[in-house]
Amino acid sequence: MDVVPDADVEAIEAVDGVFLTQGAVGEDVSIQRFEIESDETVPEHDHPHEQIGLVTAGSLTFVVDGEERVVAAGDTYVIPGDEPHAPENRGDERVVGYDIFSPPRANPDWEE
Repeated sequence: MDVVPDADVEAIEAVDGVFLTQGAVGEDVSIQRFEIESDETVPEHDHPHEQIGLVTAGSLTFVVDGEERVVAAGDTYVIPGDEPHAPENRGDERVVGYDIFSPPRANPDWEE
């Protein structure tokens, strides 16, 4: 069993106001924490990984195929691999949550 202590991992500012922290990476899945400041957006992107997430604070608006879907604290979601998506924090508080990726998304190049 591998343990990744939160205190041992530094958050990376992937884009302005968006902080990602790589957690544990297994053979089939990986997990990362995200924190998105108020009024910040992750530009539309896609990746081959299936992405399952949980919002633990605040709410996110995902824009997928021109459709907006709001995910509030306590809600979970799934995004199929290769589906373009753009999460936006339109609220007044920081959004915090976790994403699980399969296959693992270890050490992604956030600049891509």
